[in-house]
Amino acid sequence: MLLLPGYKCLASGNQQPDTFHSKLNELTTMAEDDTQEVPKLELEAVIGFNGHVFSGLKLHPDREHLIYPLGSTVIIKSLKSGKQAFLHGHTNNVSCVAVSRGGRYIASGQVTFMGFKADVIIWDYEQREIYARLVLHKAKVEDLSFSPNEKYLVSLGGQDDASIVVWNIETKEAICGSPASAQSAGHCLTIEYTNLSDEVFISAGNGTLRVWELDLANRKIRATECQTGQLKRIVTCIEIQKDDSYFYCGTTSGDILKVNLKTRLLNSCGPVKQKFSKGVNTLKVLKTGDILVGSGDGMLTMCSGGNFKTIRSVQLEGSVTSVALRGEGQQIFIATETAQIYTLGYTDFKPELIATHHNSAVKDVAFPFGTSELFATCSQNDIRVWHTESSKELLRIVVPNVTCNALGLMKDGKSIFSAWNDGKIRVFFPETGKLRLIIHNAHSMGVTAIAATNDCRRIVSGGGEGQVRLWELFQNSYRLIETMKEHKAAVNCIKIKSNDKECVTASSDGACIIWDLERFVRNQMVLANTIFSVVCYHPEEYQIITSGTDRKIGYWEVYDGSAIRELDGSLSGAINGIDISEDGKYFVTGGDDKLLKLWLYTDGEVTHVGIGQSGSITNVRICPNSKYIVSTSADGAVLRWRYPQSP
Repeated sequence: MLLLPGYKCLASGNQQPDTFHSKLNELTTMAEDDTQEVPKLELEAVIGFNGHVFSGLKLHPDREHLIYPLGSTVIIKSLKSGKQAFLHGHTNNVSCVAVSRGGRYIASGQVTFMGFKADVIIWDYEQREIYARLVLHKAKVEDLSFSPNEKYLVSLGGQDDASIVVWNIETKEAICGSPASAQSAGHCLTIEYTNLSDEVFISAGNGTLRVWELDLANRKIRATECQTGQLKRIVTCIEIQKDDSYFYCGTTSGDILKVNLKTRLLNSCGPVKQKFSKGVNTLKVLKTGDILVGSGDGMLTMCSGGNFKTIRSVQLEGSVTSVALRGEGQQIFIATETAQIYTLGYTDFKPELIATHHNSAVKDVAFPFGTSELFATCSQNDIRVWHTESSKELLRIVVPNVTCNALGLMKDGKSIFSAWNDGKIRVFFPETGKLRLIIHNAHSMGVTAIAATNDCRRIVSGGGEGQVRLWELFQNSYRLIETMKEHKAAVNCIKIKSNDKECVTASSDGACIIWDLERFVRNQMVLANTIFSVVCYHPEEYQIITSGTDRKIGYWEVYDGSAIRELDGSLSGAINGIDISEDGKYFVTGGDDKLLKLWLYTDGEVTHVGIGQSGSITNVRICPNSKYIVSTSADGAVLRWRYPQSP
């Protein structure tokens, strides 16, 4: 067996996950060492929220802060000031979040790769730091719940782990564990502590519904099956009445089970006729005894706790995944799968959209010429325009079922041009978002890159098949001027020279080509053993810099295509985005190592590092007046960093 020097054999039985963890920590330490001496970039704001985590949106008991997951980060956001704090510590996506009753602790669990351990982290809320890291579950932590007096935390593993573990918060150790469901039953999906006892909690899932009692003296947990008779249901959420007399279970069939906690018997099941469409995702019991039901079709319903009759309902965009109550339920916060957060009052029951986010990877970001007040981003199904200071969404242009790969704003500010994976180029008006022009069949394998000339009359586009095409735009029509065929694979990036006579294209075939836009021939070609993902002209336009999957940043002469220098851009992972400041002194890079780096152009040294990205960085931009750096990521987040004034 071949072994790397200094690495132990990983093939010895069950040692793999722990060795993996130690190696992971080693690599993390290496990355930290790589960035330790360098000043940090200040993170000003994050636009992002993972709406796919069920009950992921929580309201802290102080009634002033929202807590929610984004990628591998947990965000604490002040409702008054809008300021955000970030809890970094997970190595992969956060899968569940819980807040203790008194608000002292936050717990979060994560997913990881098959066979490896998934961490549970308990955070100290006041200090905003890790209180304990609990490592026992494999592959995924499905759900978490704190005991009412903050003594214990119970955690549920995913379907590959299928175990329940009770942790002592004070000693930071496991008390006991047990398989979550009987051999004959399906996977357990949710877990909830009762309101009055530190010793009783409930678990439920596919064909399993159990009440557990903790026997601390013998360090055991004992389960009692709840009798539901002929009813077979997949339970997705549990909500317990304040006095612990009954508890409610939401199911994928769209009905609610009401179970007596003392006798463990099914009391009732409803609604009988009008079930909740696409299943019940989340439940909340109000002080009045009524229940709030969030269902898969985007409906938030208030129904009576006795016969489940609908009292009020409201339709929201996207499947409802979280409901959080402020105070006794006077104000309700709702999160949906489309990463939207709503608030509504108990009395008027009218929803108000307070936050919107991308719900899939953000592909590109662009600023208008000469201003940093606004910027545009693109993702699957849509283009969004944001106000930079407030992070508020100003405009959304939706094109269903297709992905926007790249976008830009014309220099005159009169149109947004965009490249889509259905092979079309779409041009929109920036004020209204209405379609100005559409170029059908611009490329046969999707449009992958796009740029516009400075005179706002022509567009250069690149496709998945490797062709580069020059288009002339008129008021309501267009014409194809020329097709340039040299690349053998997808064109990933296009940049045009300020005099509109030359452009450079970076491709997955390992070539960067500098084209003459008057004669439509190749001027120069740069070759490297990599997939080029990005290319940039230096503002003085005598050099270009490139980067890609080989993690190297290459400087090249435009005149003859000769290599000038090569820098190691990253210790791990490809570089996906580069942008150069207007004065040409600095450039910024970001990639799969989740680090944003600011470099001196002439020295080739890192001056600042931005740590805090929870997914791979897909693109970076320095705003026109060098106030901010905006980076986008694969988990749907858009981050705004303060540009250091005198780096």
